[in-house]
Amino acid sequence: MLILHCPNCGIDVDETDLAPGGEAHITRHGAGASDDDFEAYMFHRKNPRGVHFERWRHAFGCGKWFHAARDTMTLEVFGTYSAQTFEPPKALVNKIKKKRPDWEGFQK
Repeated sequence: MLILHCPNCGIDVDETDLAPGGEAHITRHGAGASDDDFEAYMFHRKNPRGVHFERWRHAFGCGKWFHAARDTMTLEVFGTYSAQTFEPPKALVNKIKKKRPDWEGFQK
């Protein structure tokens, strides 16, 4: 079972209380986008094996969005942080690099 810490309300919750929101830190194109931009958004995404940054919503709690950094192979959670950021906090990136020295770092 995946357990994440909601940084908004400060509690640890299991995945049954959460709603996944896909990859974090990407530009989401909608109705007014060009065909090429919308195609890139829908179909041309990273699908990394290893460290991944995701959006989650505390659906059965505070209802707010947050981001999580986790390993897609082991389900290890490195940390969670506010969704109102454009990139992961430096302390979290450093924590991941310390545990995964071969990780290439955060790339938008």
